[in-house]
Amino acid sequence: MTLEQTSSVAPLAVVLVSGGLDSMVAAALAREQGYRLLALSVDYNQRHRMELASARRIANALGAVRHVVLPLDLAAFGGSALTDDIAVPKDGVQPGIPITYVPARNTIFLSLALGWAEAAGARDLFIGVNALDYSGYPDCRPEFIAAFEGLAELATKAGVEGSPFRIHAPLQHMTKADIAREAARLGLDAGISWSCYDPAPGGLHCGTCDSCRLRKKGFEEAGLPDPTGYAV
Repeated sequence: MTLEQTSSVAPLAVVLVSGGLDSMVAAALAREQGYRLLALSVDYNQRHRMELASARRIANALGAVRHVVLPLDLAAFGGSALTDDIAVPKDGVQPGIPITYVPARNTIFLSLALGWAEAAGARDLFIGVNALDYSGYPDCRPEFIAAFEGLAELATKAGVEGSPFRIHAPLQHMTKADIAREAARLGLDAGISWSCYDPAPGGLHCGTCDSCRLRKKGFEEAGLPDPTGYAV
């Protein structure tokens, strides 16, 4: 039995906590379902470093058993406005997959979460992907989540021995307004989350990147006050 398992009979779940509102709500839903949280954040040398500070606040607020911030320098590969010297678009949602897409990011992150889950004896992974109000990333789609769950069964000792993993994406079919409402229902302080791709001076959200636009849209459509500080 692992160290994490000895602390409680409640089941463990590895939750990917990026620092954003979506991952915060997904982790809170895991807690509401009775899981004890193993929070995983990845320091991939992203330009929006503010999210890592938010991830720490969220893990603490949700009472995670452990919070691991794992360094993995995806800037060594580049290929994204979040990991390379490429300007973050500020002109609204563009057609196609945007330059803020980080190549294979969710595949990489879920693989890391899977490794920790197997080591800790957990069989449940939570990720805050969304396929309605999102930026068009291919690794946010239901097909991807289903395929990764199948891969987890084939790729692990636990899966081969008949103890498969479940990949939970509880926000998959929610709008941003639904997510904002869910945060309110769960009693979360949405103000400690961070969504902006290109932070403005003074620790403010820029207000014009794709992620900021989607965040603002969610609170507006939900009819809820937006606790976010925007530069614009």
